[in-house]
Amino acid sequence: MSTAGLDLDYSPSSLVPDLDVHLARYAADSARARETLPAHLDLPCGPLPEQRLDLFPAADPGAPLVVFVHGGYWQELSRSEAAFAAADFVAAGVSFAALGYGLAPGYGMRAITAMAADSVRRVCAGRARLPGAPSAVHLAGHSAGAHLVASALLDTAGWRAAGLDAAAEIASATLVSGVYALEPLTGTYVNDALGMDAAEARELSPLLRLTAGAAALPPLVVARGERETAAFGRQQAEFAGAARAAGADVAELVVPGRHHFDLPFDLGRPDTALGAALARRIRG
Repeated sequence: MSTAGLDLDYSPSSLVPDLDVHLARYAADSARARETLPAHLDLPCGPLPEQRLDLFPAADPGAPLVVFVHGGYWQELSRSEAAFAAADFVAAGVSFAALGYGLAPGYGMRAITAMAADSVRRVCAGRARLPGAPSAVHLAGHSAGAHLVASALLDTAGWRAAGLDAAAEIASATLVSGVYALEPLTGTYVNDALGMDAAEARELSPLLRLTAGAAALPPLVVARGERETAAFGRQQAEFAGAARAAGADVAELVVPGRHHFDLPFDLGRPDTALGAALARRIRG
């Protein structure tokens, strides 16, 4: 495929003419959550200034917690636009947290991946001390955030060094419109800020780490919209298939009528295919 063709294949916005509407809604719904819900903002979850989370506890102590990792191709957006699902989860009796991380080009991909994984582990280790003392941690990530969640789960050395067991700490993970094999991105516009070479891209690809780390995977929901580019379709099919072959419990969804940017709004809505699948994971 030509460079132009590869750029288009990895450009989810190429199929979404009203992208700005969805980005504006991320920001507006997140701001509304901070204004109207009980919230604990800017909580540290690591030593770096970007390792922060905004937590929206459910009314009942001991409620499960969904930790959401935003997308933006590792170089855009922030936790400020990542609390759009908070109101839905809190209304359903589930606490919600939007997790922040450093972005490229200020950080390289190794640092971003390690930072997000470290934050996830610290949230798990300090779960009993968080507001609301969550009973269980469920991870969710969108686009680049799905890559970071999958990478965190498969960072077996990091979990071991922290004295934690990923399988015991993470009750489920929901991966939405993710990229799980990074090498194709090295030839696209996405890599301009990331600067990955082929070796780094392979090293940081969850798809290539599945065999060694599949035992650490919790039950998964792996979802994308029907209206996504072929690249995102291939990425999901390959990752879900490999995870399933490695023994993981995988619920795979292709949601009719949804695209890369509007599907995340369904996360906390049990009347949708994605929200129902996540709700089932939370109920166990």
